[in-house]
Amino acid sequence: MWPVGRIVGEVLLSVTLAMLGAGAGLLDDQGAVQTVCVGLGAGLLSPLRRVLPASVLLATAVGSIPFAGLAPLFLVVSWSAGRRIEGLGRAAGVFALAYGLTLGMTALWEPHLSLPLLVFSGLFLLVALIVPGLAGRYWSQRRTLTDTLREYNAQLLRERAMIAGHARIRERQRIAQDMHDSLGHQLALIAVHTGALEVDRELTGRQREAVGVLREASVAAMHELRDVVGVLRDGADAPRAGGAPQAAHPDDEDPGTPSRGVAGIDTLAESSRKAGAAVDVRRSGGVRPLAPTADHAAFRVVQEGLTNAHKHAPGAPITIGLRYEPDSLVVEVANGPAVEPVSGSVASGCQGLTGLEERARLVGGMVHAAPTADGGFRLAAVLPYTSPGDGFPSPPPGEAMATFVAPADDFRAQSSAGSGGESDPVTDWNGFPKELARTMSRTKRGSGIVIGCGVAALVVVLLVIAMVVGGIFLVREADTAMIEPKQYDAVKVGQSEAEVRGQLPSGDSFLNSGAGRGAPPEPEGATCLTLLSTEFGSGWDAEPMFRFCFAGGKLIEKKSFETS
Repeated sequence: MWPVGRIVGEVLLSVTLAMLGAGAGLLDDQGAVQTVCVGLGAGLLSPLRRVLPASVLLATAVGSIPFAGLAPLFLVVSWSAGRRIEGLGRAAGVFALAYGLTLGMTALWEPHLSLPLLVFSGLFLLVALIVPGLAGRYWSQRRTLTDTLREYNAQLLRERAMIAGHARIRERQRIAQDMHDSLGHQLALIAVHTGALEVDRELTGRQREAVGVLREASVAAMHELRDVVGVLRDGADAPRAGGAPQAAHPDDEDPGTPSRGVAGIDTLAESSRKAGAAVDVRRSGGVRPLAPTADHAAFRVVQEGLTNAHKHAPGAPITIGLRYEPDSLVVEVANGPAVEPVSGSVASGCQGLTGLEERARLVGGMVHAAPTADGGFRLAAVLPYTSPGDGFPSPPPGEAMATFVAPADDFRAQSSAGSGGESDPVTDWNGFPKELARTMSRTKRGSGIVIGCGVAALVVVLLVIAMVVGGIFLVREADTAMIEPKQYDAVKVGQSEAEVRGQLPSGDSFLNSGAGRGAPPEPEGATCLTLLSTEFGSGWDAEPMFRFCFAGGKLIEKKSFETS
């Protein structure tokens, strides 16, 4: 189906060509029926050029000779045929046949044309037929190449995104393996040793409580590490809706695993109290459920705030605030100034706040961190109840949360993770597609032919223009230097010089350079005017001349002769 714009354009073009065809018929004094038929024919043939370019071109070429009203349609059809006829050989054959038919029809329809006029008509027809066809073909090839390059560029962008995703997946797998091999081993040793130390009978109750806190922290760290490794590898170990992690296998699930959402904030506060910190949890507003990602982000905000307070302000009181606003949850962790100086050896990765900002941004929230007026520090986050576009709805209980990458868009489903030393068919590919290479090859050859034909057509156009201008100039010069025999006969000896010169041209032309050899002598004391004859001489080197001689204001002699 054509779009509305194309339909309107085709209708306007058909109406314009029909009116031009009818107008040309009226100017040529054709009958009313013939004029209407030519106009209707031009209007009907115009849209058909899109589906039958070769047939319409041949029909218009034959019909434009007897019916001059089809001449504007002939130019439009030539341009359209150059665009739509596939194959250079077929297009050349169709245009050559159209040229031959048109020139033959011209010779049959106008039998009185002389050979020079017929040659001139052939040159004009060549320009009128070939130039629009070459322009249409060049435009079509350029558009085809542009569309192909645009598709190729889109393909490169898609493949670049796929390659980047593939590289990220490989890096995530490597990081997951390193974390599992190194951190997992160290955390397991910490958990084992603290568990053994906790049952040591020589420890006091206070010491045993502190060791228990360490053991719980190491176990929680192992669970978190397991979840992170699962997400890095394939996203299978995603957190549950209620904040509890989804185990890789049901049999391996630890029912004592702490929650990783808002419900687990009390556990974080209790762990900090066991470590000796004064932690106060304050809630306000009606409790509302959060999207899983926002719920997990709230847990991480509190966890990061407590960690920073323990490292940079040990012994300071800590306040955790959970304020349920109409559209979002505001999470705050504020601590007072440090009770005792902080050791300079406290390790800090300087990545915690950056990670929190990224988490909040992904769920449509924001994070703010700044010192307080009393010398403490405050970390706050605003987390909406639903993610942007409701893209992360809470799943039913017992079902895993959606991963960050949808399975349909995951590149891992399209390409297996290759091991070292294996070539990647995507990353190692750097050549042009065969379709583009063939198109560019055909376009180069076609463009060379089009350019050559265009230059030839331009030369022909310039020659035709020069011939037209030269012909006009010669006609004007001939009017001032040549007369017909009947004009010579109409002049009588004895007429006044002014009367005779008024009947004859001035003779001031480069064509009339002189009488030449073989001219009779001029009368003594007379002034003569020599003109050329429009007739041919008796031989190739003979030039017929007319001479008029004046004396005493009268014509005293006129002669007709030939010179070489």
